[in-house]
Amino acid sequence: MEALDSYRAKRVVSFDVPGHKQGKGNPELVKFLGAQCISVDVNSMKPLDNLSHPVSVIKEAEMLAAEAFGAANAFFMVNGTSSAVSAMIMSVAKSGEKIIVPRNVHRSVINTLIISGAVPVYVNPGIHPTLGIPLGMSVKDLKKAIEENPDAKAVFVNNPTYYGICSNMTEIVKLAHEHGMYVLADEAHGTHFYFGEDMPVAAMKAGADMSAVSVHKTGGSLTQSSLLLTGPRIEANYVRQIINLTQTTSASYLLLSSLDVARRTLALQGKEIFRKVAQMAVYAREEINNIGGYYAFSREIIDGEFVHDFDVTKLSVYTRDIGLAGIEVYDILRDKYGIQIEFGDIANILAIVSIGDNQYAIERLVSALAEIKRLYSRDNEGMLKYEYIAPVPVIKPKQAFFADKVSVPIGESEGYICGEFVMCYPPGIPILAPGEKITREALDYIVYAKEKGSFLTGTEDLDLNYIKVLKD
Repeated sequence: MEALDSYRAKRVVSFDVPGHKQGKGNPELVKFLGAQCISVDVNSMKPLDNLSHPVSVIKEAEMLAAEAFGAANAFFMVNGTSSAVSAMIMSVAKSGEKIIVPRNVHRSVINTLIISGAVPVYVNPGIHPTLGIPLGMSVKDLKKAIEENPDAKAVFVNNPTYYGICSNMTEIVKLAHEHGMYVLADEAHGTHFYFGEDMPVAAMKAGADMSAVSVHKTGGSLTQSSLLLTGPRIEANYVRQIINLTQTTSASYLLLSSLDVARRTLALQGKEIFRKVAQMAVYAREEINNIGGYYAFSREIIDGEFVHDFDVTKLSVYTRDIGLAGIEVYDILRDKYGIQIEFGDIANILAIVSIGDNQYAIERLVSALAEIKRLYSRDNEGMLKYEYIAPVPVIKPKQAFFADKVSVPIGESEGYICGEFVMCYPPGIPILAPGEKITREALDYIVYAKEKGSFLTGTEDLDLNYIKVLKD
C-alpha cells in the first residue's frame, strides 16, 4: 500500500499498460470507480515488484501476512481462492496420485483433479438427520480411507464448510502426518479463525501443511483476493512455481493492496472486530429462533464425530418447517425486502455476518424473516429433506471430462456416466461430477432444486434440459 501511495505521489508519466493511463483515457471509468482507485490500477514495475517473482514490496507484504496468520509462508493470490486450491493440490499430488477428499468439496477441487490428473478418494461426510446438510469428515472414516489407500499423498479438509461445520482438524493432521500424508485445508470461509477468540482452530495452528484462505469473504479485502498459506514442511519456492502455472502475469494492484490493508486491519483489530461479529450473529440466531418455525442452528449440533466444532459467525437457518425451501426465502428476501443473503438451498439459508454489518442490518433481517413466516408459510408436505447425495464414482474425473460424450435429455439420463458438472451455485458443491453415475436420487434433487428456483450451473446446456454423458 505504501509503495502504491509513493508511486502515485511521483506523478510518473506512463508509457506502459494499462492503457487507460490512470484514468486519463477513460473518464467514464474514473467517474464510476473513482480517481483514487483508478490511479493505482497500474502495471508491474521495479518499484512495485512483480507477483510472479517477488523480491521487494510484495515479498515484504507476503512475509507480514505469513506472520499475521501464523504460517511459514504466504502467497498473495489474485485469481481467487479457487486458484489457491488448485495450487495446493498440484503442489503435493501429480497425475495418477491419490488425494483423500470429502465429497462435499467446492468444484475447484474437482476442477483441479481434471486438470492435474490426480485421483480422488472420496470420504462421504456425515448427514444431519433433521437439517439434511452435509457435515464434516469423521476421524474414523478418514482412518479407514488411509488404511485402504496408504499410497495417498494428502488429505483435503473443509475448515469450515459453507454451513459452518468443522471437522477435528487437529486429529486429522496428526493421523495424516503419522502416515506420511500432507494436510490441505479449504478455509475459504475461515479467515476469522486466525484472529477471533473462541473460534474453531485455524488450519495453520492445527499443523496443516497448506491452507487456501478467502480474505475477501470474511476478512475485508476485495473480491477475488486470497491467500495461500504454507507450513514448514512445504517447499515454498516450488509452490510459487506451481502458482505461476495458472495465475495471471498481470496481477491487479487493487487486489494486492487490498490484501495488504486487510492484513494490517486484522492484525491490529481482528480480535475486537470478530468479537462484535460473533455477538451480532449470536443475537440474530436467538431472535430468529424466537420467531418460531425457523431453526438457526449452532454449537448444539456438535456430536464429537462429524461435527467437531461450529463457527458461530455463520448464520445458517433451516426453513423447511415453515414450508419454504431456503432458495424461496432467499428470493423473497431479495425481491420483497431488499435483503441479499449469501445463498439458499432446498432447506436452508445462509446469511454472512461480517465486519461490514451493524445492528440495524441484523434487525432488518430478523424482522423480514418474521414477516415472511407470517405471509408465506405453508405446509411442508412433499418437500425434499436432504442436501447431500452420496456419489457413485465410476471412472476418474479427468478421464470422464475429456472422454467422447453425447447429449441426452436430463430426464432420460439415469444410469449413464456423467460427463460434466451439475451444481447449485452458491455453494458450488457438485450434485454430479464427471465420472459419476447419474442416479435417480440425484435427478430428483436436480428437478426439485430447479423448480424451487435454485441457480444450477456446470452443464453446457445453460437451461439444463440436456446433460452430457459418456458414450456407451
